[in-house]
Amino acid sequence: MTQLNLVESINAALAREMARDDSVLLLGEDIGANGGVFRATNGLQARFGRARVIDTPLAEGGIAGVAVGMAAMGLRPVAEIQFTGFIYPTIDQMINHASRMRNRTRGRLSCPMVLRSPYGAGIHAPEHHSESPEALFAHMPGLRVVIPSSPARAYGLLLAAMRDPDPVVFLEPTRLYRLFKQDVEDDGESLPLDTCFLCREGRDATIVAWGAMIPEVMRAAEALESAGIDVEVIDVATIKPLDMETILRSVEKTGRCVIVHEAPRAVGVGAEIAAEIAERALYSLQAPVRRATAYDVVTPLSRLEKQYIPSLERIVDAVRGLMEGI
Repeated sequence: MTQLNLVESINAALAREMARDDSVLLLGEDIGANGGVFRATNGLQARFGRARVIDTPLAEGGIAGVAVGMAAMGLRPVAEIQFTGFIYPTIDQMINHASRMRNRTRGRLSCPMVLRSPYGAGIHAPEHHSESPEALFAHMPGLRVVIPSSPARAYGLLLAAMRDPDPVVFLEPTRLYRLFKQDVEDDGESLPLDTCFLCREGRDATIVAWGAMIPEVMRAAEALESAGIDVEVIDVATIKPLDMETILRSVEKTGRCVIVHEAPRAVGVGAEIAAEIAERALYSLQAPVRRATAYDVVTPLSRLEKQYIPSLERIVDAVRGLMEGI
Protein backbone atom coordinates (compact mmCIF):
# COMPACT_ATOMS: atom_id res chain seq x y z
CA MET A 1 0.00 0.00 0.00
CA THR A 2 1.12 3.55 -0.78
CA GLN A 3 -0.39 6.77 0.50
CA LEU A 4 -1.56 8.69 -2.57
CA ASN A 5 -3.73 11.71 -3.17
CA LEU A 6 -6.27 11.69 -5.98
CA VAL A 7 -4.07 13.22 -8.67
CA GLU A 8 -1.27 10.80 -7.81
CA SER A 9 -3.76 7.93 -8.09
CA ILE A 10 -4.72 9.13 -11.57
CA ASN A 11 -1.05 9.19 -12.54
CA ALA A 12 -0.50 5.69 -11.11
CA ALA A 13 -3.49 4.27 -12.98
CA LEU A 14 -2.38 5.80 -16.27
CA ALA A 15 1.16 4.48 -15.84
CA ARG A 16 -0.05 1.00 -14.86
CA GLU A 17 -2.33 0.67 -17.88
CA MET A 18 0.19 2.12 -20.33
CA ALA A 19 2.75 -0.43 -19.13
CA ARG A 20 0.20 -3.25 -19.46
CA ASP A 21 -1.32 -2.29 -22.82
CA ASP A 22 0.69 -0.76 -25.66
CA SER A 23 -2.50 0.50 -27.33
CA VAL A 24 -3.12 3.02 -24.51
CA LEU A 25 -1.84 6.50 -25.26
CA LEU A 26 -2.43 9.97 -23.88
CA LEU A 27 -3.10 13.27 -25.63
CA GLY A 28 -3.90 16.76 -24.44
CA GLU A 29 -2.65 20.26 -23.85
CA ASP A 30 0.65 20.49 -21.91
CA ILE A 31 0.39 16.88 -20.69
CA GLY A 32 3.83 15.82 -21.92
CA ALA A 33 6.85 17.91 -21.04
CA ASN A 34 4.86 19.89 -18.49
CA GLY A 35 3.00 16.93 -16.97
CA GLY A 36 -0.37 18.69 -17.17
CA VAL A 37 -1.71 21.71 -15.32
CA PHE A 38 -2.38 19.60 -12.22
CA ARG A 39 0.57 17.21 -12.88
CA ALA A 40 -1.71 14.23 -13.47
CA THR A 41 0.59 13.04 -16.28
CA ASN A 42 3.86 14.05 -14.64
CA GLY A 43 6.76 11.86 -15.77
CA LEU A 44 4.76 9.77 -18.21
CA GLN A 45 6.24 11.24 -21.40
CA ALA A 46 9.77 10.63 -20.11
CA ARG A 47 8.83 7.03 -19.34
CA PHE A 48 6.72 6.12 -22.37
CA GLY A 49 7.94 8.54 -25.04
CA ARG A 50 6.44 11.33 -27.13
CA ALA A 51 4.60 8.92 -29.42
CA ARG A 52 2.41 7.75 -26.52
CA VAL A 53 2.14 10.97 -24.47
CA ILE A 54 1.27 13.61 -27.03
CA ASP A 55 1.21 17.37 -26.47
CA THR A 56 -1.56 18.84 -28.61
CA PRO A 57 -2.49 22.35 -29.78
CA LEU A 58 -5.14 24.32 -27.87
CA ALA A 59 -8.03 22.71 -29.73
CA GLU A 60 -10.42 20.69 -27.58
CA GLY A 61 -12.65 19.70 -30.48
CA GLY A 62 -9.57 18.44 -32.31
CA ILE A 63 -8.34 16.51 -29.27
CA ALA A 64 -11.65 14.67 -28.99
CA GLY A 65 -11.89 14.11 -32.74
CA VAL A 66 -8.40 12.65 -32.99
CA ALA A 67 -9.18 10.41 -30.00
CA VAL A 68 -12.35 9.15 -31.71
CA GLY A 69 -10.39 8.27 -34.84
CA MET A 70 -7.67 6.52 -32.87
CA ALA A 71 -10.23 4.52 -30.90
CA ALA A 72 -12.12 3.45 -34.01
CA MET A 73 -8.86 2.12 -35.44
CA GLY A 74 -8.02 -0.04 -32.42
CA LEU A 75 -6.06 2.24 -30.10
CA ARG A 76 -7.18 3.20 -26.59
CA PRO A 77 -6.64 6.94 -26.30
CA VAL A 78 -7.04 8.87 -23.06
CA ALA A 79 -7.71 12.51 -23.92
CA GLU A 80 -7.27 15.19 -21.29
CA ILE A 81 -9.25 18.43 -21.35
CA GLN A 82 -7.31 20.95 -19.30
CA PHE A 83 -10.31 22.43 -17.48
CA THR A 84 -13.95 21.37 -17.61
CA GLY A 85 -14.97 24.85 -18.74
CA PHE A 86 -13.17 24.03 -22.00
CA ILE A 87 -14.93 20.69 -22.49
CA TYR A 88 -17.91 22.02 -24.46
CA PRO A 89 -16.22 21.97 -27.90
CA THR A 90 -15.79 18.21 -27.44
CA ILE A 91 -19.54 17.64 -27.23
CA ASP A 92 -19.87 17.48 -31.03
CA GLN A 93 -17.32 14.67 -31.30
CA MET A 94 -18.48 12.83 -28.17
CA ILE A 95 -22.19 12.89 -29.02
CA ASN A 96 -22.20 12.73 -32.82
CA HIS A 97 -19.35 10.24 -33.19
CA ALA A 98 -17.95 8.56 -30.05
CA SER A 99 -21.31 7.68 -28.53
CA ARG A 100 -22.76 6.43 -31.83
CA MET A 101 -19.83 4.45 -33.21
CA ARG A 102 -21.11 1.03 -32.14
CA ASN A 103 -24.67 1.75 -33.27
CA ARG A 104 -23.65 3.41 -36.52
CA THR A 105 -21.48 0.48 -37.60
CA ARG A 106 -23.88 -2.21 -36.33
CA GLY A 107 -21.26 -3.37 -33.85
CA ARG A 108 -18.35 -3.59 -36.29
CA LEU A 109 -16.53 -0.76 -34.55
CA SER A 110 -16.45 0.50 -31.00
CA CYS A 111 -14.86 3.58 -29.49
CA PRO A 112 -12.72 2.62 -26.48
CA MET A 113 -11.62 6.09 -25.42
CA VAL A 114 -11.59 8.06 -22.18
CA LEU A 115 -12.17 11.80 -22.00
CA ARG A 116 -10.63 13.05 -18.72
CA SER A 117 -11.12 16.48 -17.21
CA PRO A 118 -10.75 18.31 -13.89
CA TYR A 119 -14.23 19.08 -12.66
CA GLY A 120 -16.05 21.37 -10.23
CA ALA A 121 -15.45 24.45 -8.14
CA GLY A 122 -13.59 25.18 -4.93
CA ILE A 123 -10.00 25.90 -6.04
CA HIS A 124 -10.34 29.67 -6.59
CA ALA A 125 -10.00 29.30 -10.35
CA PRO A 126 -10.96 32.04 -12.81
CA GLU A 127 -14.07 31.90 -14.97
CA HIS A 128 -14.67 28.83 -17.20
CA HIS A 129 -12.68 26.52 -14.91
CA SER A 130 -15.24 25.39 -12.30
CA GLU A 131 -18.29 23.95 -14.05
CA SER A 132 -20.07 20.68 -13.21
CA PRO A 133 -21.56 19.59 -16.57
CA GLU A 134 -22.10 15.88 -15.89
CA ALA A 135 -25.79 16.05 -16.82
CA LEU A 136 -24.94 17.17 -20.38
CA PHE A 137 -22.96 14.01 -21.06
CA ALA A 138 -25.19 11.73 -18.99
CA HIS A 139 -28.18 12.67 -21.17
CA MET A 140 -26.55 11.16 -24.26
CA PRO A 141 -27.03 7.42 -25.01
CA GLY A 142 -23.76 5.60 -25.62
CA LEU A 143 -21.61 7.53 -23.13
CA ARG A 144 -20.56 6.43 -19.67
CA VAL A 145 -19.98 9.20 -17.12
CA VAL A 146 -17.78 8.41 -14.12
CA ILE A 147 -16.87 10.68 -11.18
CA PRO A 148 -14.52 9.36 -8.45
CA SER A 149 -14.70 10.59 -4.87
CA SER A 150 -11.39 9.39 -3.40
CA PRO A 151 -7.88 8.34 -4.46
CA ALA A 152 -8.68 4.61 -4.27
CA ARG A 153 -11.88 5.06 -6.29
CA ALA A 154 -10.06 7.20 -8.85
CA TYR A 155 -7.40 4.53 -9.36
CA GLY A 156 -9.79 1.61 -9.74
CA LEU A 157 -12.44 3.41 -11.77
CA LEU A 158 -9.94 4.94 -14.21
CA LEU A 159 -8.45 1.51 -14.86
CA ALA A 160 -11.96 0.21 -15.58
CA ALA A 161 -12.69 3.18 -17.84
CA MET A 162 -9.53 2.60 -19.88
CA ARG A 163 -10.46 -1.08 -20.31
CA ASP A 164 -14.05 -0.38 -21.32
CA PRO A 165 -14.87 -1.03 -25.00
CA ASP A 166 -16.98 2.12 -25.26
CA PRO A 167 -16.38 5.84 -24.57
CA VAL A 168 -16.15 7.06 -20.98
CA VAL A 169 -16.26 10.66 -19.75
CA PHE A 170 -14.14 10.68 -16.58
CA LEU A 171 -14.60 13.81 -14.46
CA GLU A 172 -12.06 14.33 -11.67
CA PRO A 173 -13.12 16.60 -8.76
CA THR A 174 -10.45 19.28 -8.80
CA ARG A 175 -10.67 20.23 -5.15
CA LEU A 176 -10.09 16.61 -4.14
CA TYR A 177 -6.87 16.35 -6.16
CA ARG A 178 -4.67 17.12 -3.14
CA LEU A 179 -7.22 17.37 -0.33
CA PHE A 180 -6.25 14.10 1.38
CA LYS A 181 -4.21 10.93 0.92
CA GLN A 182 -5.39 7.36 1.17
CA ASP A 183 -3.89 3.89 1.02
CA VAL A 184 -3.88 2.83 -2.63
CA GLU A 185 -2.46 -0.47 -3.81
CA ASP A 186 -1.00 -0.06 -7.29
CA ASP A 187 -1.88 -3.59 -8.29
CA GLY A 188 -3.76 -3.02 -11.53
CA GLU A 189 -7.08 -4.08 -10.00
CA SER A 190 -10.03 -2.14 -11.36
CA LEU A 191 -13.29 -1.26 -9.62
CA PRO A 192 -16.68 -2.02 -11.19
CA LEU A 193 -18.33 0.61 -13.33
CA ASP A 194 -22.11 1.16 -13.26
CA THR A 195 -22.14 0.46 -9.51
CA CYS A 196 -22.86 2.66 -6.49
CA PHE A 197 -20.66 2.32 -3.41
CA LEU A 198 -22.03 2.19 0.11
CA CYS A 199 -19.90 4.59 2.16
CA ARG A 200 -21.83 4.42 5.42
CA GLU A 201 -24.74 2.35 6.69
CA GLY A 202 -27.67 4.03 8.44
CA ARG A 203 -31.32 3.61 9.33
CA ASP A 204 -33.00 7.05 9.33
CA ALA A 205 -32.27 8.62 5.94
CA THR A 206 -30.27 8.04 2.76
CA ILE A 207 -27.92 10.66 1.34
CA VAL A 208 -27.01 10.12 -2.31
CA ALA A 209 -24.04 12.07 -3.68
CA TRP A 210 -20.92 11.82 -5.85
CA GLY A 211 -17.54 13.38 -6.48
CA ALA A 212 -16.33 16.15 -4.20
CA MET A 213 -19.59 16.16 -2.27
CA ILE A 214 -18.86 12.76 -0.69
CA PRO A 215 -16.32 14.05 1.88
CA GLU A 216 -18.73 16.88 2.75
CA VAL A 217 -21.62 14.43 3.10
CA MET A 218 -19.55 12.15 5.33
CA ARG A 219 -18.82 15.08 7.64
CA ALA A 220 -22.52 15.94 7.64
CA ALA A 221 -23.31 12.33 8.57
CA GLU A 222 -21.02 12.59 11.60
CA ALA A 223 -22.67 15.85 12.66
CA LEU A 224 -26.12 14.32 12.28
CA GLU A 225 -25.08 11.25 14.28
CA SER A 226 -24.26 13.47 17.24
CA ALA A 227 -27.85 14.72 17.01
CA GLY A 228 -29.24 11.17 16.99
CA ILE A 229 -29.88 10.92 13.23
CA ASP A 230 -28.31 7.87 11.57
CA VAL A 231 -27.82 8.38 7.82
CA GLU A 232 -26.76 6.01 5.08
CA VAL A 233 -24.38 7.46 2.46
CA ILE A 234 -24.21 6.25 -1.13
CA ASP A 235 -21.54 7.29 -3.61
CA VAL A 236 -23.10 7.06 -7.09
CA ALA A 237 -19.63 7.02 -8.80
CA THR A 238 -21.01 6.10 -12.25
CA ILE A 239 -23.50 8.80 -13.17
CA LYS A 240 -24.52 7.05 -16.37
CA PRO A 241 -25.70 4.32 -16.38
CA LEU A 242 -27.17 4.72 -12.90
CA ASP A 243 -27.16 1.86 -10.44
CA MET A 244 -30.66 2.57 -9.18
CA GLU A 245 -31.02 -0.83 -7.52
CA THR A 246 -28.51 0.09 -4.79
CA ILE A 247 -30.18 3.46 -4.25
CA LEU A 248 -33.66 1.94 -4.12
CA ARG A 249 -32.64 -0.72 -1.60
CA SER A 250 -31.31 1.99 0.68
CA VAL A 251 -34.37 4.22 0.32
CA GLU A 252 -36.70 1.28 0.96
CA LYS A 253 -34.79 0.67 4.20
CA THR A 254 -34.60 4.26 5.48
CA GLY A 255 -37.77 5.77 3.97
CA ARG A 256 -36.11 9.12 3.34
CA CYS A 257 -33.65 10.49 0.78
CA VAL A 258 -31.59 13.64 0.28
CA ILE A 259 -29.67 14.02 -2.99
CA VAL A 260 -26.59 16.24 -2.90
CA HIS A 261 -24.73 17.54 -5.94
CA GLU A 262 -22.57 20.48 -6.91
CA ALA A 263 -24.09 20.96 -10.35
CA PRO A 264 -26.97 23.43 -10.78
CA ARG A 265 -30.32 22.19 -9.52
CA ALA A 266 -32.48 22.38 -12.65
CA VAL A 267 -32.49 19.32 -14.93
CA GLY A 268 -29.63 17.72 -13.02
CA VAL A 269 -28.77 14.11 -12.29
CA GLY A 270 -30.40 14.54 -8.88
CA ALA A 271 -33.74 15.14 -10.57
CA GLU A 272 -33.38 11.87 -12.50
CA ILE A 273 -32.64 9.96 -9.29
CA ALA A 274 -35.60 11.60 -7.55
CA ALA A 275 -37.90 10.69 -10.44
CA GLU A 276 -36.74 7.06 -10.37
CA ILE A 277 -37.39 6.90 -6.63
CA ALA A 278 -40.86 8.38 -7.12
CA GLU A 279 -41.67 5.83 -9.83
CA ARG A 280 -40.23 2.75 -8.15
CA ALA A 281 -40.21 3.33 -4.38
CA LEU A 282 -42.94 5.88 -3.66
CA TYR A 283 -44.70 3.72 -1.09
CA SER A 284 -41.46 3.26 0.85
CA LEU A 285 -41.06 7.01 1.36
CA GLN A 286 -42.00 8.62 4.65
CA ALA A 287 -41.25 12.11 3.28
CA PRO A 288 -40.68 13.71 -0.13
CA VAL A 289 -37.20 13.42 -1.65
CA ARG A 290 -35.10 16.54 -1.09
CA ARG A 291 -32.14 17.99 -2.96
CA ALA A 292 -29.23 20.05 -1.68
CA THR A 293 -27.51 21.43 -4.76
CA ALA A 294 -25.70 24.39 -6.23
CA TYR A 295 -27.81 27.29 -7.46
CA ASP A 296 -29.03 27.85 -11.00
CA VAL A 297 -26.44 30.50 -11.71
CA VAL A 298 -23.10 30.65 -13.48
CA THR A 299 -20.39 29.27 -11.20
CA PRO A 300 -19.18 32.34 -9.29
CA LEU A 301 -15.63 33.50 -8.81
CA SER A 302 -13.68 32.55 -5.72
CA ARG A 303 -15.23 35.03 -3.27
CA LEU A 304 -18.64 33.34 -3.55
CA GLU A 305 -17.61 29.73 -4.20
CA LYS A 306 -18.32 28.61 -0.64
CA GLN A 307 -21.85 29.99 -0.88
CA TYR A 308 -22.37 28.23 -4.21
CA ILE A 309 -21.22 24.73 -3.26
CA PRO A 310 -23.61 22.83 -0.95
CA SER A 311 -22.06 23.20 2.50
CA LEU A 312 -22.10 20.92 5.51
CA GLU A 313 -24.71 23.21 7.06
CA ARG A 314 -27.00 23.04 4.01
CA ILE A 315 -26.75 19.26 3.89
CA VAL A 316 -27.46 18.93 7.61
CA ASP A 317 -30.40 21.32 7.35
CA ALA A 318 -31.86 19.32 4.43
CA VAL A 319 -31.72 16.08 6.43
CA ARG A 320 -33.06 17.70 9.60
CA GLY A 321 -35.94 19.25 7.65
CA LEU A 322 -36.68 15.86 6.12
CA MET A 323 -36.77 14.21 9.54
CA GLU A 324 -38.91 16.93 11.08
CA GLY A 325 -41.25 17.28 8.10
CA ILE A 326 -40.54 20.99 7.55
